[in-house]
Amino acid sequence: MKENFWNRRIIGIAYFELAWVVLLYSFSALLYYLTLEFNVANQGAVNISLHSFKAQAVDYLLKFLLTIPIWLFIFRGLKHFMLYQRLLIHLITLPIFVLLWQQLYYYCANIFGYYHLRGSGQVWDIYIPGLFYVLQFSIFHAYEYYYDNQKKQKLEAELREAALRSELSALKAQINPHFLYNVFNTINALIPKEQERTRMVIAELSDLFRYQLMASKRDTVSLREELDFVRKYLNLEKERFQERLNIYVDADKTLLDRHVPPMILQPLVENCVKHGISSLIEGGTISIKIKNKEGMLHFEVADTGIGVKDKAMLFDKGIGLTNTKIRLEKMYGSILKIEDNNPRGLKVSFSI
Repeated sequence: MKENFWNRRIIGIAYFELAWVVLLYSFSALLYYLTLEFNVANQGAVNISLHSFKAQAVDYLLKFLLTIPIWLFIFRGLKHFMLYQRLLIHLITLPIFVLLWQQLYYYCANIFGYYHLRGSGQVWDIYIPGLFYVLQFSIFHAYEYYYDNQKKQKLEAELREAALRSELSALKAQINPHFLYNVFNTINALIPKEQERTRMVIAELSDLFRYQLMASKRDTVSLREELDFVRKYLNLEKERFQERLNIYVDADKTLLDRHVPPMILQPLVENCVKHGISSLIEGGTISIKIKNKEGMLHFEVADTGIGVKDKAMLFDKGIGLTNTKIRLEKMYGSILKIEDNNPRGLKVSFSI
């Protein structure tokens, strides 16, 4: 989908944000200019001059240019800071803004022959820019709060809708897994004890359906349960691929009691098998690594398969990977990263 013109960004600022700020400055400059001229007129000397208008243009152009770096620093660079921390930063940036503006404006006024306040009157060139700074950044913070609140409300609405869809899907899907789970147990009981390997495969397949049924009723499961499910799934795949499929799991034991969304890993390993290793005669290896990274669970699922040049194409091939991507974005604001593995294959990673 083509990006809307007004949503495009320059130095991290959207065009529509920049347009509103330019309108704010234009209105403020015009209002200040008319106020000054109205005061002059009340003194009996009407003096609406181009010279005075140019001075105000320089005045507010300097304010605008000094605002940009502070805007980027506080609202982009310090985005992850708490609000009160960023408000405290203003105690430093406000006097810097006022003093820089005053010196630059006086310098420009002396060059172009514009009038500026002198002596004790210069206090107004501290008070008015300071007041303007407080006003404009109050508007910026109010806009940020409104924008973030709108995003939050939209996300909550999408999550409620997704939860409703999942609940309906789970109700529809419960019949088949529950029926098949019982049928597999019945078949397992009918197989002679001598065919232990067959009995084991059917038992693991039955466990997969039991986990799927359980996962449809719960929002989270322990990492231990999720890994047991993935191991059973990969063991069944190994029965098909035999020596062509190698499996490596590295998970910190201290993390096994942490809770994760159910079936968050299975679509990733299924993608490794289906699109990475299945077409290779020599097969390959699937590795799963789970670590604690800055207090978050960091997952990495990699394969040594054929790899994919167009990574975006993977999300068009099936719903499993796409659903996992959406779940991570909606539940945790996490990004599903797909990269080339070394020496070949794909590596998928995310943190929650």
